[in-house]
Amino acid sequence: MKKIRIAVTGAAGQIGYSLLFRLVSGEVFGKKAEIELSLIEVPQLLGALKGVVMELEDCAFSCLKKVLVTDQVEKGFEGADWAVLVGGVPRKAGMERGELLTINGSIFLGQGKAIDQYADKNCRVLVVGNPCNTNAYIVKSVCRRISEQNFFALTLLDQNRAVAQLAMKAGADVKSVSRLAVWGNHSATQYPDFDNALIDGKPVSEVIKDKQWLKTTFIETVQKRGAAIIEARGKSSAASAANAIIDAIKKVISPTPQGEFFSMAVASDGSYGIDKGLMFSFPIVSNGESWEIVKDIPLNAFSKQKIQESLEELKMEKMEVSRLFV
Repeated sequence: MKKIRIAVTGAAGQIGYSLLFRLVSGEVFGKKAEIELSLIEVPQLLGALKGVVMELEDCAFSCLKKVLVTDQVEKGFEGADWAVLVGGVPRKAGMERGELLTINGSIFLGQGKAIDQYADKNCRVLVVGNPCNTNAYIVKSVCRRISEQNFFALTLLDQNRAVAQLAMKAGADVKSVSRLAVWGNHSATQYPDFDNALIDGKPVSEVIKDKQWLKTTFIETVQKRGAAIIEARGKSSAASAANAIIDAIKKVISPTPQGEFFSMAVASDGSYGIDKGLMFSFPIVSNGESWEIVKDIPLNAFSKQKIQESLEELKMEKMEVSRLFV
């Protein structure tokens, strides 16, 4: 039996509520896993979180062996094998990205310091709270004891969104879409790379003839999908974000099928001219134990321009949060 301790921040929130039950169902780590959940919330939401724990108990999941509820990050991250950082101030309608960056930066700084001190030295950290790339950069920067290979920011949601858009436009099954990478920042500058994607093994541009749609409407729809959901339902993405978290963890801990890859923001090693150490979304592959950036993907002038725009935004965000480390 493998024992896995998973710490989740913001556990009483919408994403947490959609996520926790799937984390302990056996879907991710297998039916024989023994999972201990460490659920971290702000004091005023501990009551609501206890209600979620009651529901977890009522599901009688055989994988779930223990649940800790706390408002203390030091206690919550103790011995964690996975830290899923969902908690933070959510983006609301009309809120500027820079404002969100300032508010959440200090939160993730504190969480990073606690992870560095109390989590297992091999803990893997998946940052979901936005702006997730830069929040992951903050956490990574203060975790001296944990390898930078163990830090991720969630961009698989963007990949899933892009795959769905292409499939709908082509009238095809989502399973027919492959090799779709999202580059850059989880923001309105991200670049869903249709040029290297395939539908039923054929280049997207051969299946979807409307190149203007691909270069404009498709990209903009993926880039602004989160904002569109906020406008439509008055709240940010929850179930789809939780689903992407599940997908991301499974892809990290499982060997990537030959010829495929998936999107994740990871610490750049300098590939494709991206500043080393920046948390940037690349196409990556995993062997189940470690990951690597896929090399030598051809990028045309249009793709390079889009990637550069996202890079510039991330570099600006890095400068904005640099004062936190003083």
